[in-house]
Amino acid sequence: MQQVAYHRAASEGAALALAAAHPGAAFIAGGTDLLQLFKQGAAAPAQLIDISRLPLDRIERLPFAIRIGALARLADVARHPEVRRSHPALAEAIDASASPQVRNLATVGGNLLQRTRCGYFRSADLPCNKRQPGSGCAARNGENRGHAIFGASPHCAATHASDLAVALLALDAKVHVRRQEAARVLPIDELFRLPGDTPQHDSALDAGELIVAVEVPRGAAGRRSCYLKVRDRASFEFAVVSVAAALEVEDGVIRSARLAAGGVGTVPWRLLASERALAGVRAEPAAFAAAAAHAADGAEPLSQNGFKIELLRRTVQRALDVTCTTATHVPLPR
Repeated sequence: MQQVAYHRAASEGAALALAAAHPGAAFIAGGTDLLQLFKQGAAAPAQLIDISRLPLDRIERLPFAIRIGALARLADVARHPEVRRSHPALAEAIDASASPQVRNLATVGGNLLQRTRCGYFRSADLPCNKRQPGSGCAARNGENRGHAIFGASPHCAATHASDLAVALLALDAKVHVRRQEAARVLPIDELFRLPGDTPQHDSALDAGELIVAVEVPRGAAGRRSCYLKVRDRASFEFAVVSVAAALEVEDGVIRSARLAAGGVGTVPWRLLASERALAGVRAEPAAFAAAAAHAADGAEPLSQNGFKIELLRRTVQRALDVTCTTATHVPLPR
């Protein structure tokens, strides 16, 4: 059995210092993904830095944004009144994630950095370039129903698993990152990396960097959003296709639109062609259908997941309809 050194950080500075002193160390908070990776043989850090007791769990209403600490529990974010009022898509994405037990423990930062749920990655007996670079991608010619139709490379076609990330992409969020003696802010779409020829690298974080907060702009008057998830069963299931829509509508005209999709890309995927089709048009079913027709532009399906093209188009159309016909406030689930 591999020996693992455990450090409990007393402060943010101490956590960053430990990470700088121990290259390859992993931060752990809720542990809902990392512990699974340990068991499945997909992760084996020699050093663990426990950050679960750091004061990074606040949810704050700022003048122009909501700032969510990286250690905020998903359940707390989803139940926060300002989140449910100002950003329905964010609350809905979290409510559709995992199970209540997981949401009570999992953190925002950990959710964004979770590894793929691709069965090839999670099985030590099958080739996977993301787990073992150079071993091959078994999904290319194997079972690939759940794999990506956007952003894949010859080396990897695994989808990103986070519902939260898809909603944050549609809401134009920014990620605050720190390391010892340095800090930076990344647009959410720059946090994730396409697989290219280095699929083992999921994010743009450098060694020793820690996500400390996510900032979500508070939209202009008339901004509406929703998250719609299509999955094989009603709960505790990852998306086959999901769509987050965020619109600014004024006098019945769409002034701006952001659309993001999950379950279809190797990273949370912006639907730019559909966004362009919505700009400046009236918010009505014909416009939604026209925009949805472009949702799969550029898709490159594998042998078993071509059905996602039509499913994505229909999910986009439905999400736009829901966004424009329901109240912006999301009631708490029963």
